[in-house]
Parts: sequence; structure tokens; C-alpha cells
Amino acid sequence: MAYTRNVGLSASEDRIEKLIAERLAPGADKGMIDARIWDLFGEEWAVMFTDLAGFSSGVASFGIIHFLQLIYESQRLLTPCIDAHDGILLKVEGDSLLIIFRNIGKAIECADAMQRVCEAYSVGREAEERIGLCVGLGFGRLLRIGDRDVYGSEVNAAAKLGEDIAKAGEVLVTDAVKVAAAGTYAFEPIAVVPPGTSAAFRMLR
Repeated sequence: MAYTRNVGLSASEDRIEKLIAERLAPGADKGMIDARIWDLFGEEWAVMFTDLAGFSSGVASFGIIHFLQLIYESQRLLTPCIDAHDGILLKVEGDSLLIIFRNIGKAIECADAMQRVCEAYSVGREAEERIGLCVGLGFGRLLRIGDRDVYGSEVNAAAKLGEDIAKAGEVLVTDAVKVAAAGTYAFEPIAVVPPGTSAAFRMLR
């Protein structure tokens, strides 16, 4: 009979916790441990954060149930776009989504498709029923710990762009995304540059 045991953490989470514990030990060679962590978990991904415009202020006016409805509707609309462009939905937090893509081109195409779907949905609806999507994109080497989370400067920059800076209908990207897109898409610089990237741009759609 095969023997199995249940563990509270995934193998990846268990390993990273052990390495962090080693790093905290007195006299630890942090540079060497950091190199091991990047060797184990460092991967190149495009990372996308989405947010719904006006969520916090709208809750005060229309109530949380109304916005729960918008969250569910947005996920119903966006999930097929994510699947069609080979994205992996890692996390849902309130009105925000964290999605990763192996292919930067597919990530950009997905962002555009998501905006088009939301725009089409909103046509003819009352202002409070419309879905205003904000998108931030980053690209580069990051730490992926299992299927739950990712970490890195491009992750931080994409989160800031999507959740705090982008307006409804906008796709904002880091400099790394613009470079990786290699002239396939058109972008214009924006004044606000979040930590984690040297420049930020608005995708021209």
C-alpha cells in the first residue's frame, strides 16, 4: 500500500522557509543563500495586476453588495480572456487580480482584450453599472513560490501601476515591458514612475 502524508505547506513554501531561516542565522552567508533562492525560484514571467476603478469611493455611495456584483461580473468577463491568452490567475483579492504569463506578447494582448470586453459590457449601462478596468504590467525575473505568489521589483511596479496609478481603460507598463515588446506595440511615457522600474508607459490602444 502506498503511503502518503498531508503537509500544511507546499514543497516550494517549505523550502523557502528553511532557506530564510538559514539566512537569519548568525554569521549566515546571505549572498550565497540568496543565490540559492534565485536558482530555485527565479523565473521570467510577465506579471499583471488589475483593479476596478472607483471601487472604494463607490462602495460608500452604492453599498458593498452592488460592488460584489461588479466583482463577480468582472471575473466572469475576464477569466475567458485570461484562459485564451494562457495566463495563470494566481490570486484574487477583493476587486484585484494577480495574473502571470510566460509570453509577454500574450500578456499585452490579454490586457487589450480585457479592456475591450469591459468597454463592450459597459455600453448603454448606467455609470454605476459600468466596469472600469485598470491594468498594470511588468516583465522580468521574479521569485515564484509555488502557485500562490510572486515577488520582485517588476511585481511591485506592476502592482503600483495597476492598483494606484492607472485610470479606467488604461494599460500601464514598466520599461521592461516596453523593451520586451520590441516595437510591436505603441506606448507613451507617463510622468509617474513607481519604485521598481526606471520608466513607465501608457499603452496606446
